[in-house]
Amino acid sequence: MNDADKKRLLREMIFYRRFEDRTFEAYMERKIGGFLHLYTGQEAVATGVLEMARTGQGADNDYVITGYRDHVHAIKTGAAPREVMAELYGKETGSSKGRGGSMHIFDASQNFMGGYALVGQPFPLAAGLAMGCKHKGTDQIAICFLGDGANNQGTFHETMNMAKVWNLPVLFVCENNQYAIGTHINRSTAVLDQYKRVCAYDMEASQHDGMDIDIVMEASKKAIDFVRSGKGPYFIEFMTYRYRGHSMSDAKGYRTKEEEAEWQKRDPIKIYTERLIEAGIIKAADIKTMEKEIDDEIENDIIKFAEESPEPKVEDLTKYVLDDNPDPRWVGPLHK
Repeated sequence: MNDADKKRLLREMIFYRRFEDRTFEAYMERKIGGFLHLYTGQEAVATGVLEMARTGQGADNDYVITGYRDHVHAIKTGAAPREVMAELYGKETGSSKGRGGSMHIFDASQNFMGGYALVGQPFPLAAGLAMGCKHKGTDQIAICFLGDGANNQGTFHETMNMAKVWNLPVLFVCENNQYAIGTHINRSTAVLDQYKRVCAYDMEASQHDGMDIDIVMEASKKAIDFVRSGKGPYFIEFMTYRYRGHSMSDAKGYRTKEEEAEWQKRDPIKIYTERLIEAGIIKAADIKTMEKEIDDEIENDIIKFAEESPEPKVEDLTKYVLDDNPDPRWVGPLHK
């Protein structure tokens, strides 16, 4: 990567951090309702993995699917930040027309196939997307982000088995932040290293530091190249940490201040910032300017767009419940 790319990646991670911080504020101002799960602290994983994937090409993108902590994944895949924010505000201009909210960001135009509220739900859907890629004969792959807390679901084991049996072009990315809501992984899971669990399915797997974007990108490139070359599925685990609670209703009473302080020392933005400064690629003053520009963009464009966008109309309540279908057998009251 050249210096411009490295500065862009730093800006992206800072943007994602500030975007999430601003959604926190909007929630506290009661402008965002429902559930809200923030990605603060894990920025290097989604940024690094999807930097190595095929994004920004619309319909030719790789397919990306994840759970309910989905804002950053959507934006990095290609979803417009203002549409993601409008969705959080429940506005008609949102990526899901204001009907989905935080946990259901969706942008089919960029092959971002959604965030899902049900734990373990994305696994079989990712396998289906990968099967579609295989049938189409393209070199696209499906990338499924998952948390360590989801891996005890039956869908995890069923999907890993079939992905390997059918040799599907799917990359499973485990963002191991060590907590399933408020339960530490060592209280719920027999095998703590998640990448070892797929050995039962003879699947290629590896584990890496998820707080260092350079490590994330290097490991992700190897995994993505493996999957795209037709060698089958790959499971990659990144050790990371979320700085905020599971959701806005989580006061983090189950974590110690000492644990949080240790992980704060390994902040992914701090690590990458210091590396670029030491390499002479960027100066501290440039970062201050970058932060100011990001804050202005979020406040004066993204937030402004969300706040000024129209609310969904009451008469359109059932508009997107069923897909339009000309077959008369499926035309019911909701279509009239």
